[in-house]
Amino acid sequence: MTQTGDAELARSAAAGDGDAFAELVRRHAPRVRALCAATLGGPGEAEDAAQEAFLKAHRALPRFSGEASFATWLHRIAVNHCLDVLRAAGRRRSDSLDALLEADSEALGRALSEASPAKALEDQDAVERLLSRLPPEQRLALTLRELEGLTYEEIAASMSCSLDSVKARIRRARADLAGMARHFPGADIV
Repeated sequence: MTQTGDAELARSAAAGDGDAFAELVRRHAPRVRALCAATLGGPGEAEDAAQEAFLKAHRALPRFSGEASFATWLHRIAVNHCLDVLRAAGRRRSDSLDALLEADSEALGRALSEASPAKALEDQDAVERLLSRLPPEQRLALTLRELEGLTYEEIAASMSCSLDSVKARIRRARADLAGMARHFPGADIV
């Protein structure tokens, strides 16, 4: 049995096939939730944002042209929604660096230096709080690159910005994280 491609499923879903859309959600939900969690900073907000992104995608399916991959198109919808949430909330209160140091310095140090994905998952909350200190555009670009594995070109398409802008945001995010990481024991970010 061959697996149906995303573009074909999107066309079927746009024509009213609920099973096709359910399959698209099944395929892409983990990555969309991870993107939302990294952008918004919490699993509860991420789940709500991911659901809303899929609702928006479902309504917009008739406009999916297939010029970009379905994943890139869906990421763009999720990115826009997350940025809207952040704008609506105003400047989100984030933990001060001193509060992070006091509460989670060992966990953050382990998470920042650990190569083991299992260990990184153990300290995911601490990492999400550290990432929440980055400006939304930097956090989003870094998340798309490091967690989602998108190319710079795909990130530029997802964020509707230039390739140079994507590279600059990622470079600044890495520099900011490295600056914060020097305060955590055992952290090794270059």
